[in-house]
Amino acid sequence: MNRRELLKMVAAATGGVVIGGEFFLAGCTNPEARPGESATFTESDIAFLDEVAETIFPKTTTPGAKDAKVGQFMTVYVTDCYDEKDQKAFREGMKQINEACKKMHGHGFMKASPEHRRDLLVALDKERSGYQKTKKREDPNHYFQYFKQMTIMGYFTSKEGRTGATNYQHTPGKYQGDVPYKKGDKILTGLS
Repeated sequence: MNRRELLKMVAAATGGVVIGGEFFLAGCTNPEARPGESATFTESDIAFLDEVAETIFPKTTTPGAKDAKVGQFMTVYVTDCYDEKDQKAFREGMKQINEACKKMHGHGFMKASPEHRRDLLVALDKERSGYQKTKKREDPNHYFQYFKQMTIMGYFTSKEGRTGATNYQHTPGKYQGDVPYKKGDKILTGLS
């Protein structure tokens, strides 16, 4: 899967243009991306991002988002591909997720049980989906849009996501246009 295909998949899954996608295609060479205060992440920030991502892609018989180090991917992507406005919106979104958890469950996200985290993110995703359907082009993105998009991108660009969660078949130079599929099979991926 190449970067363009990945961006199409993420856009389809999240109902919106991938934030920072044009810079991702260009190798993350955003001239406006300056690692400033809003792009500095601590170890606790990365742990928070890993838990958000793990709630979206939990470890089952396949690797989870923490195995794929999606939290670390998010920090690099925010620093390298987001402009300053999106960097600030992302940081504010981290606070909003925590505040929404306190409002819903009476405690912060990191103290929440896996069930509380899932319930919160399902509610935020429903809110995000409704917002994305009605927002105008000039409106800001819903804060959860950043997290959902980067979790999908980080997971499916990682070795763990590509080889553990998909039916990965290393097939350079070989094209199979008709691959048998049974319900419940993993999606088929390989080199393109």
